[in-house]
Amino acid sequence: MTARGFAAFPKVKRRVATTWWGKAWVKALEDTALDTRTVRLGRRYAHAGVVGPITVSPGRLHAQVHDVGTVHNTTVAVPSLSEVHWGRFLDRVADHPGHIAALLDNDMPRDLVTAAEESGVDLLPGIGDLEPDCDCDGWELPCRHAAALAFQVGWLLDADPFVLLLLKGKPEQELLGALKDRVAGPVGTRTPVVVSVEPAGQLPAKPPLPATTPVVLAVEPPPGADAAHLTALMEIAANRARALLRSGTLEG
Repeated sequence: MTARGFAAFPKVKRRVATTWWGKAWVKALEDTALDTRTVRLGRRYAHAGVVGPITVSPGRLHAQVHDVGTVHNTTVAVPSLSEVHWGRFLDRVADHPGHIAALLDNDMPRDLVTAAEESGVDLLPGIGDLEPDCDCDGWELPCRHAAALAFQVGWLLDADPFVLLLLKGKPEQELLGALKDRVAGPVGTRTPVVVSVEPAGQLPAKPPLPATTPVVLAVEPPPGADAAHLTALMEIAANRARALLRSGTLEG
């Protein structure tokens, strides 16, 4: 199963989803929540930068979320599309070259999503489609940790709609390959905004980046250095940074 890892977002004062599909994702989160206070707290956690690197795989999001003195394993499940539904969606895309061009330009045309829905294919989640799970003792659905993760995924979707397509079950290269099989001419290529396929669980935590667009962090050890030792040192540094962050942002 293909998974993509995204480096942790740095602390930000304020950030919201800006694309129409990113906003639709956040609305699904807010409409599903049983307690709006938890959603507000989750937004605060997302801005505080306490969510670790995010792993995106078909039907599943995962991250470790740091709270006061603890680290929680948090996931959000999303319904994936069946192969039949994927076939309908790809047929729709292939019939409109403009839709292919838009996807390659990191855009998700609204009329494409509407046409897919008319064929029984739901790309965007609705009420109850986001299923949170966390090892914290909170009873809320979602808890503040899952809400923080979901908010940050909305930011990922803003930058790259292929994140949504991976969540629904198709990695980028597999999807583009299927489109090539359906059209006469070349499909083309794109320069991904936040892409780089990495094995889940092997992404090191990273310090805050000055850029607002998250990037996948890939670290190559210097010649003669032991990779395992370097990773351990990075984990120690990341834990210390998180401790300082908690003490300065989550009080009060």
